[in-house]
Amino acid sequence: MQLNQLKIFHEQAFIAGKWCDAQNQQSTAIINPATMQIIGHVPNMGKAEAEIAIQAAKQAYPEWKAKTAKERSIILKKWNDLLLEHLDELAFILTSEQGKPLSEAQGEIRYAASFVEWFAEEAKRTYGDVIPSPDSDAQIIVTKQPIGIVAAITPWNFPAAMITRKVAPALAAGCPCIVKPAPETPFTALAMLDLAIQAGVPAEIFSVITGDAIQIGDAFFESNDVRKLTFTGSTPVGKLLLEKSAKTMKKVSLELGGNAPFIIFNDANIDAAVEGALAAKFRNAGQTCVCVNRFLVQAGVYDQFIAKFKERIQKFSVGSGLEPIHDIGPLINKNAISKVKAHIQDAVEKGAKLIVGGKGHCLGELFFEPTLIIDVTTEMDVATQETFGPLAAIFKFEDEKQALEMANATEFGLASYCYTNDLGRAWRMSQQLEYGMVGINKGLISNEVSPFGGIKSSGLGREGSKYGIEDYMEIKYTMFGGLK
Repeated sequence: MQLNQLKIFHEQAFIAGKWCDAQNQQSTAIINPATMQIIGHVPNMGKAEAEIAIQAAKQAYPEWKAKTAKERSIILKKWNDLLLEHLDELAFILTSEQGKPLSEAQGEIRYAASFVEWFAEEAKRTYGDVIPSPDSDAQIIVTKQPIGIVAAITPWNFPAAMITRKVAPALAAGCPCIVKPAPETPFTALAMLDLAIQAGVPAEIFSVITGDAIQIGDAFFESNDVRKLTFTGSTPVGKLLLEKSAKTMKKVSLELGGNAPFIIFNDANIDAAVEGALAAKFRNAGQTCVCVNRFLVQAGVYDQFIAKFKERIQKFSVGSGLEPIHDIGPLINKNAISKVKAHIQDAVEKGAKLIVGGKGHCLGELFFEPTLIIDVTTEMDVATQETFGPLAAIFKFEDEKQALEMANATEFGLASYCYTNDLGRAWRMSQQLEYGMVGINKGLISNEVSPFGGIKSSGLGREGSKYGIEDYMEIKYTMFGGLK
């Protein structure tokens, strides 16, 4: 399979219903992180192109908004079908620009499609209310309406799923959507847009713009027509975007950083905990916002867990994601490699023990060995900073109270995990862990039917589930008077 032979592979952006280059005729090279070779170019657009996309969306919005929920649902279901029909091509594009193993990329395409299918169904369930009126001659009706033009800024670690988790509910609600994909992974977004247009989404309703993040962002933030911003990325950037959005009072959804704890109690099924730990830590080379950053293991099973975890980590195969024999691909860039190295060095200098890995892989500069360090303490950087790489850090705790204190000692509150066979403890932990999501005896918790999102510095709002479409709608209250 060759990228330039795929009909859904595009090296142009899609603005206002047309495939186009940048007005300045400049472009940006996109590389495969496994080979460091250029796989294509995309336009380096800016504020002018973003404003064109906004105006096109504004003009097309009334017609899309006026469609019935069922009409929008039918189109979204067709998009879902096309995503699955082109699963292999999409996965190949995704792995080529992002690096994750092809099997993981295929899983992500299925995951991405699941949001389209889900919100195709939810489009028909945006129910309102009839509220008993305090006045005898009046009736109160509550309805929901699309919020308006949506600007979506998506990350590189899940370039397919983060598109549909935002665009599908926006389209289902009746909103136009303009996507600014991560600069590292634009081709997946452009391919998915192609299929959305084939499915019947009006061309002016869905744009994907590539280029200068600051200029494009400024067009979004200055526009009164853009009523909603949705962003997945780092907490510092999310805070900045929230501040900029305040000037035009946009509704904002933010899915930001995490510092996920994975707590293992003495009564846990250790084999199950190891399996959950592997999935929750090393998926996508540790580059997910819900990846475990801190393994908190009770003293009674500390050595047992480490021994079994170490054995499994050593069996991982590292290499190009396009070669099916490999479990872990490259990291996204040199900064990612530097952060993993810095966290390891800081921990070892402060007394942690390096058990497995700990250095770059011989395959290339963006490959890193899966790494295990133990005897980690709260004074080390890895305790408070998100690593976003294939580093497993093991802390020891004595009792439930200490485990909770350690787990909650962070500004973040996205995902957390707990392994125990004590039903009472499982309930207590689920209630007292200060996180938007808790996995009890489960290492993979993401799906389309559940509300994904965090608290504290991990963000605002929820994606997926019946709650996900709410962020793309406004509630309107109408009182009908003079009924007697």
